[in-house]
Amino acid sequence: MTSLVEKTDAFVADLLEKQLPKTCIYHNYVHAKRVYKSTKEIIEKSTLTPEERQDILLAALLHDTGYIHGRDDHEENSVKIAEDFLTQEAYPKDRIARISQAIMATKMENTPESEIDKVLRDADASHFAKSYFEEASEYLRQELRIQGIAEHSLEDWRKCNIEMFTTAHHYYTPYAIEHWKPKKDANLLKMIKEQKEIKKAKKKEKLKAKLKDESPEKGVQSMFRITLRNHIKLSDIADTKANILLSVNAIILSMALSNLIPKLDNPSNSYLIIPTVVFIVFSIISMILSVLATRPNVTMGKFTREDVEQKKVNLLFFGNFHKMSLTDFEWAINEMMQDKDYIYSALTKDLYFLGIVLDRKYRILRITYTVFIVGIIASVIAFAIYFKMQEPATVIT
Repeated sequence: MTSLVEKTDAFVADLLEKQLPKTCIYHNYVHAKRVYKSTKEIIEKSTLTPEERQDILLAALLHDTGYIHGRDDHEENSVKIAEDFLTQEAYPKDRIARISQAIMATKMENTPESEIDKVLRDADASHFAKSYFEEASEYLRQELRIQGIAEHSLEDWRKCNIEMFTTAHHYYTPYAIEHWKPKKDANLLKMIKEQKEIKKAKKKEKLKAKLKDESPEKGVQSMFRITLRNHIKLSDIADTKANILLSVNAIILSMALSNLIPKLDNPSNSYLIIPTVVFIVFSIISMILSVLATRPNVTMGKFTREDVEQKKVNLLFFGNFHKMSLTDFEWAINEMMQDKDYIYSALTKDLYFLGIVLDRKYRILRITYTVFIVGIIASVIAFAIYFKMQEPATVIT
């Protein structure tokens, strides 16, 4: 690179680093360097003069700097930035005009006129013919999505690219036509093949869904699965709440036992006895209730063959079979799996008894929280009253 090209490169890198919106994940410095590299690839096999080569390299670096002001009219903004920068560098006006024209030629609706216009236009679309086309294309799709410009599915985006390749874009320079067009065509064929495979798969799935017997069983199974999962989550939440209360009250008790109770043997602190008792009693009650809320019920763990035959036992709950032999349990499960109504009956029983357990847990938790709140308030009031009843000079020693 010449000294001016190097300076321009540094200017573009610094400008985009500081001012380019973070949503520009495609049109950034990496893109500018990719276009610059592709430009060099073309001009190495061209008949351009040294001056023209430098101009086109400068244009490649500056062509998307206008994105710092947004996507709209970014070519015009890029021209303005390029003109201001190159004017400060005392670059010849006619060559600045040539660079500006090349930048404007990157607009898809514009037709490149001069040779350097064609070089930059081809270099800007060089990724169409590269092995990393899919990766670069995905960055552009995500940029459009992040900026709220367009929300394309992968299938729609593939269609847009196929249309771009077949109707909207073509290469202009002899080098790009000879070396890049065959690779671009290969990428096009790959996208068309993927599109056909997806259409074929969708058609197959559509036919499969049409032929499939649509029964309400799937909906019933989903209903049981979702409801049981929700009940289990509610049970976990209840256990968590009980553990929180248990921990808080354990901390309160430990602090009371270590800091408050040892001072009650002092006659001057006798007025603290009743508030402390209230404080501790409510904490103990809260702890007991928290334990009761999470305390599991122990079931018999056995069932008879007659229970299975009469569909009285829920084989899906461990508490009903944990004391059974493996042979008996396997027999019972096989019996149940042969009877769809028995399976649904077992799921219904499981759901029902989960609800019973949840009702018990949440009722006890509600009482526990009420006791805890009342205890805190009562303790504070008791301490305040008994402090007030004492002489002002009375303190804890």
